[in-house]
Amino acid sequence: MRWWKVIGVASVVGVAATGVVLARAERRRRAYTPEQIRGRLRERHAAAVGGATSDNGRPADGPDATEPAA
Repeated sequence: MRWWKVIGVASVVGVAATGVVLARAERRRRAYTPEQIRGRLRERHAAAVGGATSDNGRPADGPDATEPAA
């Protein structure tokens, strides 16, 4: 095998290893606790629903709305 092939393979392995190290550090930095994830999901859900709920906690415009359909 020629030396330039060995150098090329070594450089590709080095780039891949650097990517793995950076991805692992990013995951560690963005790690959330389960409570934080639940809180964020609840906030996003409340924003998506718009806060409009009926007395039973379901969306007011959903199929389980308290008013019968006309």
